Amino acid sequence: MLALLFTLVLATLLPASGDAAVAVNWLANITVVLLFFFHGAKLARSAVIAGLTHWRLHVLVLACTFMMFPLLGLALSKVFGSTLSPALWTGILFLAALPSTVQSSIAFVALAKGNVPAAVASASASQVLGVLLTPLLVSLLSGAQGGDVAVSGIGKVALQILLPFIAGHLLRPWLQDFIARYKSTIALTDRATILIAVYSAFSAAVIEGIWSRLPLADFVVLFALCCVMLAFALLFTRAIARKLHFAREDEIVIVFCGTKKSLVQGVPMARVLFAGPDLGLILLPIMIFHQVQLMVCAVIAGHYAKGVKDDG
Repeated sequence: MLALLFTLVLATLLPASGDAAVAVNWLANITVVLLFFFHGAKLARSAVIAGLTHWRLHVLVLACTFMMFPLLGLALSKVFGSTLSPALWTGILFLAALPSTVQSSIAFVALAKGNVPAAVASASASQVLGVLLTPLLVSLLSGAQGGDVAVSGIGKVALQILLPFIAGHLLRPWLQDFIARYKSTIALTDRATILIAVYSAFSAAVIEGIWSRLPLADFVVLFALCCVMLAFALLFTRAIARKLHFAREDEIVIVFCGTKKSLVQGVPMARVLFAGPDLGLILLPIMIFHQVQLMVCAVIAGHYAKGVKDDG
């Protein structure tokens, strides 16, 4: 969170321009490729295959991620469409179409005493499908919402995201020892990719006058909408898990994996999908949602864990 804030301040005070902007853009593209290459290499096929035996849980989590959230985002854009600019609504719809997180979802499920193997399988499946589904959903939602921010880079997804992801996964048998040895170093690619992409996007946005285009009232409305989306998703996933009589451990997986959205995939994917000065505005919803979901889900995980302890 502090690193993101520092990056925003740096981009505001010292935006990259001219040759520096070109260099930062190339660096961002390279780190995006490396990020998805290592994501593919780290994905254990056994975890996904093992998770298929719990298909009801995974279908529900994926439905919440790629159906409930997009429909919620679209509904909000129809009801409150005049409250925000088209670029911010595109950002909200992009947020709604993103896959679940992996690391934090699994960590919260473990903290809450949930079904960790199922969380690994579910979050992994969400990340894989997100590479394919997110660009398609964003295109469909943007067209349905009627915004004027074009999705310009769907064709680039295959080159910068899907191809490195597949290559990394195919090379996993030869890379898994290397990845295990340098796990902490490779983990830095996640954070570095986000920070470089955010700096590149907001540098261009600052030069185009992003802060003059984002009144404080718009920021407050955007923050409130992100909170509404998260609150609805948390209540919905818990209610439907109990309605379908899932065990407590599985309910925890549904609640956390079905409501999280991936900043790690979101920022680099936005760079590929969207072009122009609106990219900075489009990234704001996922950056806000990410911080809110971490704080809220940490509290909820603690309550789940306390409930298990009290029951025991």
